[in-house]
Amino acid sequence: MFDFHWPWMALLLPLPLLVRHFWPRPTNDQDSLVEGRQTTLLHPSLAHLQEAFQTRRPRTPLAARLYQLLLALLWIALVGALMRPQWLEPYTENRTPGYDLMIAIDASHSMNALDFTLHGKEVSRMQVVKGVVDKFIAARQGDRIGLVIFGSQAYVLSPLTFDRRAVASLLNDVVPRIAGDGTAMGDAIGLGVKKLRERPKGSRVLLLITDGENTAGVIPPLKAAQLAAKEGIRIYTIGVGSNRAEVPIMENGRLTYRDDLGFDEAAIRKIAETTGGAYFRGTDTAALEKIYRQIDALEKTEAESRTVFIPQPLYYWPLGIGLCCLLLLGLFPEGRRRTLKGGGYA
Repeated sequence: MFDFHWPWMALLLPLPLLVRHFWPRPTNDQDSLVEGRQTTLLHPSLAHLQEAFQTRRPRTPLAARLYQLLLALLWIALVGALMRPQWLEPYTENRTPGYDLMIAIDASHSMNALDFTLHGKEVSRMQVVKGVVDKFIAARQGDRIGLVIFGSQAYVLSPLTFDRRAVASLLNDVVPRIAGDGTAMGDAIGLGVKKLRERPKGSRVLLLITDGENTAGVIPPLKAAQLAAKEGIRIYTIGVGSNRAEVPIMENGRLTYRDDLGFDEAAIRKIAETTGGAYFRGTDTAALEKIYRQIDALEKTEAESRTVFIPQPLYYWPLGIGLCCLLLLGLFPEGRRRTLKGGGYA
């Protein structure tokens, strides 16, 4: 499909006619010399100067018309190049049916707690989360996946995208306290709802991974869950943490034990039940398979087909025509070919 990127440049086409019509023309009185007063400074060899620059008009009517035609064609070609003509090549992108999954991950200070053991070694809650979510992302082929992290505030780290590798790479760089020390769980749910409600109904899923202790933010978690249920968004929650009285955690390079890092399992279970989702423990090896089955039972987003137009510039065609006209005007300034004579052009 042919198109102009700057079609408004066509307003320049009548400019030479306007200049010719409205530009003041000098009179004979202005060009004459008055006794005792000189109104202009003349070149001592004006005739030679005119000869050098070939300012004479074409001698025949046919040459004059050809001269005017070349000037008009030159101007039209230059304006055409300024309008940036282009050929729009259609490109159609097809997407298979899938789900819209927004993953909200707790990145608060409490995710540094070392209350899990893997292969006989103490690991933090964040390490468990990364292991669980990385496997989850790798298995969701054909789904849109987004990433939200929350601490004292909630942030969209990745919008909904088919690029699973990009989301996994961003997840790998997440560390505790990257978004502050608090846990704005309700704000994270609200942010996920905002992004998911723009997608088709039936396939909207929010995967919330947290230790269950809401300590910051503006929106209460249950209120946010009710909003998600109203928008038809299911929330699946994965709880990480233990019910120990004192939880070990690394702080300032030293291992300490704190009693205020408890795991509120009932709170995040209630969030899932409010939206028709389900709750899972992060250390359960069968938890992922259960989440897969429940998500696969939902209605998928219909297959999408999107057509975009890739522009191919064509400005060099009118620009080339303009250069050819300029070349002809230089070779035939008087309607005849310029030739060498006496060491110069004649």
